[in-house]
Amino acid sequence: MRFFSLLIILLPFSLMAQSRLLIGTYTKSMHVYSFNAETGALTAQDSTQELNNPSFLTVAPGGQAVYAVGEAGGGKVYALGLNGNQLLLKNTQSSGGNGPCHITIDKAGRNVIVANYGSGSVSVLPVLADGSLGAPLQTIQHTGSSVVESRQKGPHAHSANFSPDEKQVFVADLGIDKIMVYDYHPDNKQTPLTPAAIPFVATKPGMGPRHFTFHPNGKYAYVVGELNGDVTAYHYKGGTLIPFQSLSSAPGASVKFGLADVHISPDGKFLYLSDRDKQNYLAIFTINKNTGKLSFSGHQSTLGENPRNFLIDPSGKFVLAANQSTNNVVVFKRDLVSGKLTPTGYEISVQKPVCLQLVK
Repeated sequence: MRFFSLLIILLPFSLMAQSRLLIGTYTKSMHVYSFNAETGALTAQDSTQELNNPSFLTVAPGGQAVYAVGEAGGGKVYALGLNGNQLLLKNTQSSGGNGPCHITIDKAGRNVIVANYGSGSVSVLPVLADGSLGAPLQTIQHTGSSVVESRQKGPHAHSANFSPDEKQVFVADLGIDKIMVYDYHPDNKQTPLTPAAIPFVATKPGMGPRHFTFHPNGKYAYVVGELNGDVTAYHYKGGTLIPFQSLSSAPGASVKFGLADVHISPDGKFLYLSDRDKQNYLAIFTINKNTGKLSFSGHQSTLGENPRNFLIDPSGKFVLAANQSTNNVVVFKRDLVSGKLTPTGYEISVQKPVCLQLVK
């Protein structure tokens, strides 16, 4: 009887410690792994073989559907049902442009926003009642260029992010060195996005803004420059981004940069970014709780090459890095006080992983 009671107590705890890790790739597959939030261990569960470069992912509220951009074949968006650990393709829609590279969904699950890198545009697709996607409601074409001729001859929308209150959408465009700002009207079926009163924020010429994130307190935002290696911090007030700091991800170094992803720890104390060029590290910054200013804290190798994407689990205890070129996902333990990362020894082999999403 005592053993049986212990089982009743432990079983729910073990189930609570499990999350699902979704992995987007530059192959025909999307994968599902179980993630043990107590140990960091990963176990394969399911994969689908019917997609074409399902790279960046976003998950619907409630975790019953996942949406992925398909960068190959003219630009697609896939809608998949997520039933337990199983994936099932619901439908495919045009992304409204070429080379889609980023996707996000609003908290009510009404629309997904897609950044089309190749064509330099942003599209809004409606989520239908069954979780599938409708055709694009709107596509906005960016225009312009910037100073790095090899990368900035035209617009390249690289990410789309909602403001904390979801009244605005911010689209970082690498090709024109701007963060485009749109007001969001989710119930408008013709023009859910309209240019904000201040329609863009210009970054440093040659920065190449790529990924963008808000601080948990909603007062600050941060964008990483793929081309110049800088991270820039902004105050967010009244729907406007006001820059107040810009610093290198490798202070004092003269290196070629390829910054990719950026995330902030759940407690708001640390910012992490990945460099996927020759450095192959996560850079760590402390965040001043009173001012939002960053201080460089150190680097951690991702134990692989081309860390295009990474995530911090909701507890803040673990960081998972996807190394595209070495076909591995590595799990790190995160020190909650210092922000430092140490390898857990848990690592999985996945062909060309490029995006990670955790789902309860």
